[in-house]
Amino acid sequence: MELLSIQSTTLMTTAVLTGVGLVAAALIIAALVSPKSYSPQKGKAYECGIPTRGESMMQFKVGYYLFAILFLMFDVETVFLFPWAVICKTLGTAGLISVGIFLAVLILGLAYAWRKGALEWK
Repeated sequence: MELLSIQSTTLMTTAVLTGVGLVAAALIIAALVSPKSYSPQKGKAYECGIPTRGESMMQFKVGYYLFAILFLMFDVETVFLFPWAVICKTLGTAGLISVGIFLAVLILGLAYAWRKGALEWK
């Protein structure tokens, strides 16, 4: 039993040290090999081939961000439903109840976002 514990500890230590060593080697090689040419032109803001005029930072409506987050949330939830749909016959009643609870929480989240006005453009 003691030998197995020592072997697993040695294996874990070796794996961690190998991982850290490979990452450090990659960073060192990248720093040594990468080209180093700095110029004022590289420091300028550049977007879509058009030089920037005025202030490059501008405010945007939080509604866009909120709408995107809600889209991602419900999109990920749909991805979780797909595996259930594939094996729904084998899960039985317990699977149906668990997915029902999952969908209820999802619908409550949608109702909450709708009630708070997150889905409306203002």
